[in-house]
Amino acid sequence: MSSKERLYITIFKKISALIREGEFPVGSRLPTERELAERYGVSRPTIREAIIALAAKEEVSVKGGSGAYVLGNNLINDNFGREISAFELLEARVLLEGEAVALAARMIKQDELEELEKALRKIELEDVIDTSSSGADRQFHTLIAQATHNRVIAKQISFLWDIQENLSHISKARQAVCAEEDKHARIADHVAIYDAIAAGDAKSARNTMRSHFSELLEAMHAESEKEAVDAAKLKVSNMRKRFAITS
Repeated sequence: MSSKERLYITIFKKISALIREGEFPVGSRLPTERELAERYGVSRPTIREAIIALAAKEEVSVKGGSGAYVLGNNLINDNFGREISAFELLEARVLLEGEAVALAARMIKQDELEELEKALRKIELEDVIDTSSSGADRQFHTLIAQATHNRVIAKQISFLWDIQENLSHISKARQAVCAEEDKHARIADHVAIYDAIAAGDAKSARNTMRSHFSELLEAMHAESEKEAVDAAKLKVSNMRKRFAITS
């Protein structure tokens, strides 16, 4: 192992230790490359390599133009992040957010409802494939969670969003599904959720939220089936090539 390799690994271990100790809390942005380079007395390329290693271990998530954000041990301990599936995550969101929106319909204040409407307008104006990576969709669901006025619920929903956005195998599954979704139907779902909350109708809010997730779940099943069929076709194709009789 070269001295350069040893150096970036040393920096990787130091930053990782600080994450575990809480100096860089979950959700916070790491200092800039320049700041870290000055702190550890190394070059910026060395810091960049250390951050790449942290991202590979899913201790941080690197967002272009924004920086590296701490995922923390709650996503990586005991291989938790690698073991859960996109289906499990969506099921958890159905259960938690379905009840959260019902509570929000009863508890939301007028100023919170106005902020929720602003988030809805952002979703309507966006021209993106995956709203979950844009920020507006997360803001919409986060505002609903906060409107429950239950900090435990709000924290848990935020945690589920962290998983969805920062664990690569889950975010890729989400992006594949959103690429096949009807944007107008997705917007209509959010409008219906907002309308139910604005009307103070807890039952309708719950049913609308669950219907929204049900559509996502069906889309995920369809995408999963497509991937399985494509994999089977590829296997058969490779078998034909392997055992083809040629002259």
